[in-house]
Amino acid sequence: MRPLKASALSLLFACPLAFSVHADSLVVTPLESQTAVQGPEDKFTGSARIDSRFSTESPARVGGGTVTFEPGARTAWHTHPLGQTLIITSGIGRVQSWGDSIQTVKSGDSVWIPPNVKHWHGAAPETAMSHIAIAESKDGKVVEWLEKVTDEQYGE
Repeated sequence: MRPLKASALSLLFACPLAFSVHADSLVVTPLESQTAVQGPEDKFTGSARIDSRFSTESPARVGGGTVTFEPGARTAWHTHPLGQTLIITSGIGRVQSWGDSIQTVKSGDSVWIPPNVKHWHGAAPETAMSHIAIAESKDGKVVEWLEKVTDEQYGE
């Protein structure tokens, strides 16, 4: 895997793909044209792989990706201007919004994080977890990254 570039980082869950399409054209992105990237150390603790990135063209504004966290891996604290939906596709993970208790999530669960709510998500200490993350951009911004989650906050 290659590290995530800074320009792609700002659109972590809405990485644009290189398309030249008409407004009324259906777009298929072949799996083999997509590459996995490693979550950068300043935005993740532990090993996280991001693949299946997608975005839509204006006037639509939704984008997302599949993120796989190794045991104990997690995002930094962050917010999304229009909120975020997580769909847990495998494993067991943790999610937390600022000031609330950590919640355990498992395959099949979905999570809605309201707009501008400071939160983090990742794998459980002993179990990997994958999720699909979906968010919309507002004024070209999808995510605001904040400080890293400490081991104490994570619950280790």
